[in-house]
This record gives sequence, C-alpha cells and structure tokens, in this order.
Amino acid sequence: MKTAIVTDSNCGIAIHEADILNIHIIPMPVLINEKTYYEGKNLMYSDFLQHLIREDHVTTSQPAPSELMMIWDKLLKEQYDEIVYIPMSSGLSSSYQTAYMISQDYAGKVYVVDAHRISVTQRHAVLDAVALREQGFSAARIKEILERNAFRSIIFVGVDDIHYLKRGGRITPAAAAITSVLNIKPLLVIRGEKIDSYAKVRGSRKCQKELLKIIKEKSCDFLAQGQRSRIGITGSFPKQEDTQAWYDTAKQVFSEHTLQYDQLTFSITCHTGPNAFGMGISAYPDELHI
Repeated sequence: MKTAIVTDSNCGIAIHEADILNIHIIPMPVLINEKTYYEGKNLMYSDFLQHLIREDHVTTSQPAPSELMMIWDKLLKEQYDEIVYIPMSSGLSSSYQTAYMISQDYAGKVYVVDAHRISVTQRHAVLDAVALREQGFSAARIKEILERNAFRSIIFVGVDDIHYLKRGGRITPAAAAITSVLNIKPLLVIRGEKIDSYAKVRGSRKCQKELLKIIKEKSCDFLAQGQRSRIGITGSFPKQEDTQAWYDTAKQVFSEHTLQYDQLTFSITCHTGPNAFGMGISAYPDELHI
C-alpha cells in the first residue's frame, strides 16, 4: 500500500522541504481587503506582515472542500492507495470537521487526523506520520497513533504588541490600554483545543526568559515520564537579525537540542502581530523507533 501524507501550511513546513519529505501541503487561504491569497504560494511571510502593520483587513480561512477533493482525487488516481490528512487542530478551526465529512465519501481511502496541533507541533505530527509510514504503518494506524499522541504537546507564544489581540477581540480596549502603558507582554499557551492566556510579563526579554523556563520544565517533565521529546522554535519577526537573536537565545538554553525554526503560521500571526516569539514541545509516539 502506498500512503500519501497531506497537511496544510499551518505546519510551517516549506514547499521545498515538503518535496524532500515526500508530503503534500495545502496552502491556507488568506483574505486581505477581500482579495484571496494563499499562504506560501502567492503570499510570502514578509508581505503578510506588512499587510498587518498597515492595518489592512486580514483574515484567514480554511481550504475549500473542492480544493481538498481535487488534491485527494489526484493523489489516489495517480500513485497512492490511501491518504493521511493532518489539518490544524479542530479546536482552532473547522478545517478538520469539513475534511472529515468529505472523507466519508472516499470509502476508507482518506484518513483525517485530529492531531490537536498547529505550528511547530503540527510539524512534529507530520514528521511522525512520515516516519511511521517508513516503518510500514497503514494510514488507519497512523491516524490512530497520532490522535492518541495528540495532547502530549504544548506551544507558548509571547506577544510583543497587544494591539493585534485587541483588533481580534481577544482582549478589551481598556485592558489593552493598561497593558501597553505598563509594557506588559502576554504569554499565550496553545494546548490542543484553544489559545489561552498563560501569563503576563513586563518587557519582551523577561517574557522570553519566562517562556524558555517553562519549556525547560516541560522538557524535564517528559524526560521524567520516560517520554522522548523534541522542541521547535517560531516567531513573526520582520527583521532577520531579530529572528537570529531569538534563535540564539533559545539555543543557549537548549544547546543539547536540534532546534528547528519555523515562521509563525499566518493563522496565529493574525492575532499576535509581528515580533511574536514562541516555542513548542511534543513527545514522540511510543510506536516510533528513532
């Protein structure tokens, strides 16, 4: 059985890397001033950030059912017997529900995974699927393993400018005003189903320090439970030097880890704005031999 692995661009995996991994990425639609673009296809990250900075009307959407069907049909017709599809978490979008409903018409050939992940931990789930495929697991078993392992992951994102959370209605204007005056940086947590506020820290450097401390604790927790884990790093920096500075800061704390940097997915950046910084950690599935 030949198994195709398909995901959406929320995983942060670039097109050229997808080709190397032999996976297929569906770009997420982005509406800017009522015109539709596609993440990583005809809208690059630097341009996306500029639209946010200019305060254009920016929203993200989910892939159209017709697009999903076109890609699935092509893969099944040309070279694959079955498909594993890993969209962003069902708690953050209706993408999973839509894809699952469509998959019911594919007679057991398309398995839609609710991995409860996004960004760097969604990347981890996709890489796990690739490795499980190489070990000979079927699409049905890959779905089962990924969903059982779904909540053994967590992401934290520090927000530099509260303005974007206010625009998205996630905090009140009054709270935003107080937060801005006091230079308080929210630290958000994404744990499977939704984005929540985790802490409020004064200043970006202290917020980064707090984030690194938490990820270190989570890493130790996984180790104490006998679980192998990996760490990803992310951000929404317009300037390359700021990206490098955040990476270097994280590398000092996690020198023993190989840290993969991915730009923060458009779906999250809409709410955090530029200069956000984040890290995610997830455990490997028990079935995966590494």
